[in-house]
Amino acid sequence: DVPDQKYLCSNCNNILKKALQTLCGHRYCSACLSWIVRNNKNAICQKCKEEDPSTLSEGSLLAEERAFGDAAINKEISELKVHCVTLGCSWSGIMKNFEEHQSLCEYALIPCHTGCGHMVMRKKLADHLENGCVNNVTTCQKCKRSLSSSEYQVRTFLCLKRGLYVNENNPFQLVFDYFRSTPLTNKDGCRFSEVGCSFKGSKEKIKEHEKSAVGAHMLLLLQHIKQLKASLCTAAKAANGSIPSSELNVNENKLHVFENIVAVLNKEVETSNLEITAFRRQSELDQNIIRGLELKIAELHRCLTQKDAGLSSLHKSLLFSEQASYDGVFLWKITDVGRKLQDSVTGRTVSLYSPAFYTAKYGYKVCLRVYLNGDGTGKGTHMSLFFVVMRGDYDALLPWPFRHKVTFMLLDQNNREHIIDAFRPDLTSASFQRPVNDMNVASGCPMFLPLSKLQSPKYAYVKEDTLFLKCIIE
Repeated sequence: DVPDQKYLCSNCNNILKKALQTLCGHRYCSACLSWIVRNNKNAICQKCKEEDPSTLSEGSLLAEERAFGDAAINKEISELKVHCVTLGCSWSGIMKNFEEHQSLCEYALIPCHTGCGHMVMRKKLADHLENGCVNNVTTCQKCKRSLSSSEYQVRTFLCLKRGLYVNENNPFQLVFDYFRSTPLTNKDGCRFSEVGCSFKGSKEKIKEHEKSAVGAHMLLLLQHIKQLKASLCTAAKAANGSIPSSELNVNENKLHVFENIVAVLNKEVETSNLEITAFRRQSELDQNIIRGLELKIAELHRCLTQKDAGLSSLHKSLLFSEQASYDGVFLWKITDVGRKLQDSVTGRTVSLYSPAFYTAKYGYKVCLRVYLNGDGTGKGTHMSLFFVVMRGDYDALLPWPFRHKVTFMLLDQNNREHIIDAFRPDLTSASFQRPVNDMNVASGCPMFLPLSKLQSPKYAYVKEDTLFLKCIIE
């Protein structure tokens, strides 16, 4: 799909890779931002220059330590629909699976791993190694000749025909020697493909497959040998009148060898079947034990969850009793400001609620809500601060709507320039009527303070990663 503009890097204009969001709200690839900062002193965000040069501020300065990983946009990008552009490939899927496909694409051109210098299509690598690669040389174990892959198979057959591989004590081994002597390529089919195995995969996966599929391979070999036996018998009958007796004796000896191989294969298959049956029984017993343990773990998890909920409730009650105010004046201390601002930028925790406080002992119950990265018209540029009327125990005795003047203060910890804003309730707004839910809709100042001023070293609004907000209700 054609990507939305928000998924593009402000520098390279390609799909974002490991997206970072700067304080000015624009996004860069992690590598792009690192490159810009490394090669430009006091680098300014290019997007800010293009959009409106007159609004450039300290927030437009680029620095890696002032940028935050944008987990939300990275997740959206990982779900984008994409397709492979390699000629002949019809694969399509989502972005997070594309990198894996690139390493497996059958139509991709890759260099031959033997160092012969050829670029070949991945799906044709096996053919290249067998028929065209000048570096793919193997030594015959019996005649000690260096041969290409295709020559090696012919030479193996000739050696087998001459009896060099024949081992009357273990005829089964000579067949496995033949197939296992074929070298594995980085991305090829099973070495038993010549007798009908269709498995393909990486070198490591082929090794795992050959360990686990011994029984299946023996069955394929058995079928192949039966076909060879039938072919030899047919050829012998067809040419019975013209073949010398010495050659017929050789064929009879080979048939005898093949019969021995079939007998050994039958025994091996029976043994493998018994082992597989025993393994399945043991697996069923293990599964029953695992299910029992999973039930016990689930029960323990449920008990822990209940205890955690109880502890959380007690902690909240204790915290509330420590921080509650009953005179309409509330001071809110917010710690870990840097981390909480980053959470607000990335969307992990967009806002924070203060503990509840009261206008009087039996007065209105209220709280504050702050968006460190802004909300509404202030999103991404200002800190937004709101006032929330909550449902209290004494609402039935109080006059409605709420009419009291509300004053917000952000304290300068050097006591030089506090930020102050105040408002009187809009008596027609639902925010100030008697609550029917736990909280009314928040109301207040979406553009309470510019983020550039909040983070400026000229002021002490944030000191030791802590800020103080004060609310006064007259």
